[in-house]
Amino acid sequence: EVQLVESGGGLVRPGGSLRLSCVASGFTFSIFALHWVRQAPGKGLEWVSGISSGVGNTDYADSVKGRFTISRDNAKSTLYLQLNSLKPEDTAVYYCARSNYLSTRKDFLNRGQGTQVTVSS
Repeated sequence: EVQLVESGGGLVRPGGSLRLSCVASGFTFSIFALHWVRQAPGKGLEWVSGISSGVGNTDYADSVKGRFTISRDNAKSTLYLQLNSLKPEDTAVYYCARSNYLSTRKDFLNRGQGTQVTVSS
């Protein structure tokens, strides 16, 4: 059974930082592209960032470019997202997701249960 389990969310002040983790199991982690997507209250799912298999090419939504960093540790089957310079508009439930391609932006193969990030003073 494929499982994606996110952690690391919380309440942080504007300008603060968080590091999200996603531990995967049930599939060969290293051969899939992985993504972070988020859903703000009352809004649809928004793709945030992705990282390819192999050399680990990365891609980011314009709204987070320069502030967020995605990475992966294939030995630990873990995906990370470093969130810096957080803004109130980053408040959302953050999910990790699996796909075959870095270019995927929806219709992911699997998605985790999510971790809540709240940015507020």
